[in-house]
Amino acid sequence: MRALSLTATLVFLLDQLSKIGVIRLLLLRERGEIEVFDPFVNFRWAENRGVNFGLFANSAEFMRWVLIAVALAISGWVLVWLRREQPGRWSMIAGGLLIGGALGNVVDRIAYGYVADFLTMSCCGLENPYSFNIADIAIFAGAIGLVLFSSNSTPPKPPKPRKTP
Repeated sequence: MRALSLTATLVFLLDQLSKIGVIRLLLLRERGEIEVFDPFVNFRWAENRGVNFGLFANSAEFMRWVLIAVALAISGWVLVWLRREQPGRWSMIAGGLLIGGALGNVVDRIAYGYVADFLTMSCCGLENPYSFNIADIAIFAGAIGLVLFSSNSTPPKPPKPRKTP
């Protein structure tokens, strides 16, 4: 559980500090866009009131609270599941990524009413119009990690031989 707690805390802090740095200190909201390593990595302001790619962004105030509740419920379920199963270090790290990222986005939704997104990555002549943040990366990596590392690697115990009379 230590790996999970440490990872979740680090992801949460990194997400929140990156948002403070890019959005507040670099004034991204006012500037709209900052070229960092064009075209590969740029900062582009986005207010995500829905889920990935702005899905379910209509009825924003209602969806805001639904998405907060869903994120907290999933985080709680992952925490209980990992605590019960104790699947291994990599699964705990993956769970920490997911929980830390989810909590980072929950704080945004509570504080601002939306998730603050700012990273945009493009490559090879394909321009990505969507922005994301550190929490989004952590949630995605954590979910993939849980799928890859949480399989039960302990073989089932063979049945006990039956005693014959």
